Amino acid sequence: MNETPTDFSDILSRHGIRPTAVRILVLKAMTRFHDTFSMTDLESELDSVDKSSVFRTLTLFAEHHLVHEIEDGSGSTKYCVCHNDHVCGIDELHCHFYCQACHKTFCLDHTHIPPVRYPAGFEVRQVDYLLKGLCAECSGKSRR
Repeated sequence: MNETPTDFSDILSRHGIRPTAVRILVLKAMTRFHDTFSMTDLESELDSVDKSSVFRTLTLFAEHHLVHEIEDGSGSTKYCVCHNDHVCGIDELHCHFYCQACHKTFCLDHTHIPPVRYPAGFEVRQVDYLLKGLCAECSGKSRR
């Protein structure tokens, strides 16, 4: 992405987040990841921002639907940038793939989570659809 600082400010504003220098830095760093990333990955990209500021910013971004949180079973929450300018509906969420060899989690952007029927009166707040196995690179290594 080739966004300017003004573009990052606009993105934050559209999500109802007041743009600050730290929030712009965090958003800019997040856009450098192609797939999912962890808080540790983000901290490595932002050595000038303290850990608690990164955590608070990620929490705020998740509350305002700028990032999605993914629980992949690794014990470390992963995040991916939401590319919508509104609250994502369940039908807009995509699946993820966790590689059991390299421990990376990949976004399957074009594989949407199938609709799931649930009882009346239930309120769904998060849906995770995770496939586990070997990614293409690790699968190729095991065949050699």
